[in-house]
Amino acid sequence: MKITETTLPGVLRIEPMIHGDHRGFFLETFREDVFAGAGIPTRFVQDNASRSVKNTLRGLHYQDPYPQGKLVRVTLGTVFDVAVDIQSESPTFGQWYGCELSDSNKHQLWIPPGFAHGFCVLSDYADFAYKCTEYYHPETEGTILWNDPAIGIVWPVKEPLLSEKDKNASGLAGRQF
Repeated sequence: MKITETTLPGVLRIEPMIHGDHRGFFLETFREDVFAGAGIPTRFVQDNASRSVKNTLRGLHYQDPYPQGKLVRVTLGTVFDVAVDIQSESPTFGQWYGCELSDSNKHQLWIPPGFAHGFCVLSDYADFAYKCTEYYHPETEGTILWNDPAIGIVWPVKEPLLSEKDKNASGLAGRQF
């Protein structure tokens, strides 16, 4: 497994070793000793999965309090995945990192607590799976506007399909984290 740092401290890209032949493939998606050695928590309390159609954009979501660390991957299709630093005292506050996750590259992204998360679907549909370090608390969920100019994410989708919650989100400015 190859684990590399991204432009945001604590956000890690994970590339598994893929063993394949004419029958298919095998890979490890989680290994406690390797993850712990890279500083990724090894205690997850909830697994989630979603399916979304092309051009769907989900995010930017976070919980405050009860921030969640998320280990995310795509099991079918392709997404552009984004983490945004929302730690008020961080030198990278408001900065973002994005990468493509797919069933082809089989990469994962570790997004630690203190980051907002979102993704958009590039394939006809995508199955997205993620492990969380904290339970989902709907009463503490926050949403930041997906196209907030203060963050400046370069999404590969110009007119995404959004939930009402994501359509009505406000920007990063003026929030206390």
